[in-house]
Amino acid sequence: MNKNQQDQKEKQVRTPFRQRLPTLLKRAGLDGFILALLLVIVLAKLWPEPGVQEGPFSLSETANYGVTLIFFLYGLRLNPEKLRAGLSNWRLHLLVQFSTFILFPLLILAAKVIFENPDNSLLWLGIFFLAALPSTVSSSVVMVSIASGNLPAAIFNASISSLLGILITPMWMGLFQEAGAGSFDFGNVITKLAFQVLLPVILGLLLHRKLGAWAEKHKKQLRYFDQTIILMIVYTSFCESFDQDMFAPYSLLDMLVLSAGMVLLFGIVYGLIYQLSSWLRFNREDKITAVFCGSKKSLVHGTVMAKVLFSGNSTMGLMLLPIMIYHALQLILASIIAQAMAQRKEKVITRG
Repeated sequence: MNKNQQDQKEKQVRTPFRQRLPTLLKRAGLDGFILALLLVIVLAKLWPEPGVQEGPFSLSETANYGVTLIFFLYGLRLNPEKLRAGLSNWRLHLLVQFSTFILFPLLILAAKVIFENPDNSLLWLGIFFLAALPSTVSSSVVMVSIASGNLPAAIFNASISSLLGILITPMWMGLFQEAGAGSFDFGNVITKLAFQVLLPVILGLLLHRKLGAWAEKHKKQLRYFDQTIILMIVYTSFCESFDQDMFAPYSLLDMLVLSAGMVLLFGIVYGLIYQLSSWLRFNREDKITAVFCGSKKSLVHGTVMAKVLFSGNSTMGLMLLPIMIYHALQLILASIIAQAMAQRKEKVITRG
């Protein structure tokens, strides 16, 4: 152990544990937002009345307005020039989008036989909703950056995935939702998504040249706004589900099994993408981008799309449960893997 490492170790010993706890949680992928998600679910269980109230100024309607603003701000932060520049690495892009929109749904379709019990059909639909969602933008880019992957390609794939998901996610859900969480009018859903999601993104893109720098400068504050709207959607969704006793058939053991299944799903997808990347002879940077972008799912898109796809349905909280669990677990697992990759690279550079 060299002197610097020894000094850092002694400093950690002197620092009180309560001061080091936030850093330790962040390294493990457990940030304040995940803890806030857990708190609003508990709040929905204890105090569901505000979340089930209806009216033009209800929490549910306020969340609808927030969804539109989220995607307008997302469009502001999209850089058209960077998107065009990222088109050249087409093999990497195809693998990431194939993993996101084909591999995930096919794996969950294959597992449908496990959910033959009618009591579990809604839970399977929630897992399939997770599988049909686009990749997440922010955490994918962060993990690729930590592991020293192809960062421009990560930004490109995460952004394109978000746009493709506006059409592909409801197409997948339209195949099965009618048999599960009520009727599904594909044309009506696409119209809602067009006005609530697609048009705000396009408007944001058109205003990127004028307001893009402002949005980038204040992205931290805007991220807090995004998270506030997501928490509001999660709260109102779980309020409706608790109010209708939608979770009554499921025990704590069921939730633990679901969590274990989400870990298994992440591991299978990550392993398959890694193997495909090796077969395609990707370099280290492209392989890192493929595994992180292709194995992640977006809680942001999950909550806002659920607001459209399952609007007015008491099953919405149950539909969001798998993506919330997967979101937390993917952050933890991906954070551990990314840091291990970064340390491995440092050792190689040191030895070289």
